[in-house]
Amino acid sequence: MKVTGLVGTVLVFLLAGCASGMGGTTYSRGEAGAVQSVQYGTVVSLVPVRIEGTKTGIGTAAGAVAGGIAASGISGGKTSAVAAVIGAVAGGLLGSAAEEGLTRTDGVEIGLKMDDGRSISIVQALQPNEVFRVGDKVRVLYSGQKARVTH
Repeated sequence: MKVTGLVGTVLVFLLAGCASGMGGTTYSRGEAGAVQSVQYGTVVSLVPVRIEGTKTGIGTAAGAVAGGIAASGISGGKTSAVAAVIGAVAGGLLGSAAEEGLTRTDGVEIGLKMDDGRSISIVQALQPNEVFRVGDKVRVLYSGQKARVTH
């Protein structure tokens, strides 16, 4: 039982590392120092959304290991091997679901009327230090195919 508890703890830390910032003021290390173009607009709508979690396979692998170890201790001989396989499959499914659930986040779809007349929409994670209201003048930062909204 101690082994599965340890594997579960490791799984939580691995999955926490998979979560990446998707808010307007969170940047990855690779984005630091990158040139971004800036355009201005006005918030016209705010729709709460749910941003799905990651599906990297780390949760599946860790769950399979934990499930296999836990189930293999049930009995001895051939039944132990069968139990380990069943435990690994079940653990993999649970680990995958856990990864997605632990890295899922709340977001907002921000509808914008740009100063050049275009209407666009950007989805980003909610951040406590970045609150938007309809009518706010905002900056839209573009870097390649990605964009973010800030004040």
